Amino acid sequence: MLQPKRTKYRKAQKGRIHGTASTGNTLNFGTLGLKATTAGRITARQIEACRRAITRHIKRTGRVWIRVFPDVPVSSKPTEVRMGKGKGSPEFWMCRIKPGRIMFELGGVPTGLAHEALARGAAKLAVQTRIVSRTEGN
Repeated sequence: MLQPKRTKYRKAQKGRIHGTASTGNTLNFGTLGLKATTAGRITARQIEACRRAITRHIKRTGRVWIRVFPDVPVSSKPTEVRMGKGKGSPEFWMCRIKPGRIMFELGGVPTGLAHEALARGAAKLAVQTRIVSRTEGN
């Protein structure tokens, strides 16, 4: 699974997701892509599950580009522990997604197959998405 090799700070605040994506909102590599239409948090497990679903469906032909990286740690306290006594330890990594962000790109695959593969991958993610293509103008 994806996670940073090292970070400046061990824990992060929850934060909020405002506005739309100003960067990463156009197709740069492939011919079809998966674009977020709602804001949300995507975990490293969800990214990996989506990648597996896509690569299995296209039977390892073509190329898949992952355009997001989980760089925010999410901490949680153990179960049945009383409130207080500090913040919990980092449990998993996630990525903040703004609407308009391209998360996955696909190239070198027939359009119909790529469309179906991206639809299967989209089912694994916690944000609503739509499939965009280069001819569509993103």
